[in-house]
Amino acid sequence: QVQLVESGGGLVQAGSSLRLSCTVSGSTFSRNTMGWYRQAPEQPRVVVATISTGGTATYVDSVKGRFTITRDNAKNTVYLQMDNLNSDDTAIYYCHAKIPSAMGLEFTYWGQGTQVTVSS
Repeated sequence: QVQLVESGGGLVQAGSSLRLSCTVSGSTFSRNTMGWYRQAPEQPRVVVATISTGGTATYVDSVKGRFTITRDNAKNTVYLQMDNLNSDDTAIYYCHAKIPSAMGLEFTYWGQGTQVTVSS
């Protein structure tokens, strides 16, 4: 059974940094495309950053230059380093995994979410 467990959220002041972690169990992590999404109150869930199996990262424009997504395949963990946070970054952050199956299909999984609140 695949599980994604996130940690690292919290309440910080604007300009501060946080690092989110997401550890995956029940899959071959190195084969997963990983990502971080966020959902602000009364807003849809949107992608923040993704990282491919080869380590290629993509970012939404609003976080470019401030957020960094990385992965450690030995630890089955993906990270989101968030620097220079501002109030617009306040949201629940969700870890996301796209996991290939032996049949050539792809399944998606979500973590439980971790709250990030940035006070101005």
